[in-house]
Amino acid sequence: MNSIYMPDQVAPAKVQEQPLIRYEGVTKTFGELEVIKGIDMSIYGGEKLAIIGPSGSGKTTLGRMLMTLEEPTSGIITIDGEKLWQMEDKRGRLVRANEKHLHRMREKIGMVFQHFNLFPHLTALRNVTLALTSVLKVPKDEARERAAEMLGKVGLATKLDEYPSRLSGGQKQRVAIARALVLRPKVIVFDEVTSALDPELVGEVLEVIKEIAEDRETAMMLITHEMEFAREVADRVVFGADGLIVEQGTPEEIFDCPRSERLQAFLGRFR
Repeated sequence: MNSIYMPDQVAPAKVQEQPLIRYEGVTKTFGELEVIKGIDMSIYGGEKLAIIGPSGSGKTTLGRMLMTLEEPTSGIITIDGEKLWQMEDKRGRLVRANEKHLHRMREKIGMVFQHFNLFPHLTALRNVTLALTSVLKVPKDEARERAAEMLGKVGLATKLDEYPSRLSGGQKQRVAIARALVLRPKVIVFDEVTSALDPELVGEVLEVIKEIAEDRETAMMLITHEMEFAREVADRVVFGADGLIVEQGTPEEIFDCPRSERLQAFLGRFR
């Protein structure tokens, strides 16, 4: 395993013993640049895993590979014990996954991006409803009811008919969170969801995520540069640098007792 200070990946006491998500020997190369250098990592059912590290450390690439936006160069990612990027053909041989397989696997994954990715010509309600009708083929009336309920849970019950252009950045991000949650995925990837927000709007989005995190049914991969947020929300924190996992542990272990010089130097920037 290409990593430092990583104890055996024992499931946190609060969650199940078998990993929901598993990265095994995963690498990713762009041209001659090796961004991910043989990562082994697990996320357990209901676990809130924060991934922190300097820019260029590969943390966003880890999320994008799980979201099927980037294909690993080598290695295996599994969800619920099923390979994400590989599948068996009719002869039982392991081959590259086709679009049908990837589409089915995507139904287990929710995604919230930095820049919202809302449809500007659709209202908040329609943005969330569309995810249900197009991905899960939920009937329109049921989809509208579920979408409205989810928007209410993220504090937007009075904004159902507003278009993105009339919403603040924080409200747009909450629509994006509702869109991911309404699909009831097994894991949600939050990729630096506050980095595109004005500072005064960051708190409202983080507060919504904290409330969601109290639901232990949905696992979360929290790729973040918000250290206090990671400390408060995460069950476990992974620190990556230069394409490797350098250190992992509980928030207390990572933030209060960092063992590697690399992590100590990184956290020193926030003090």
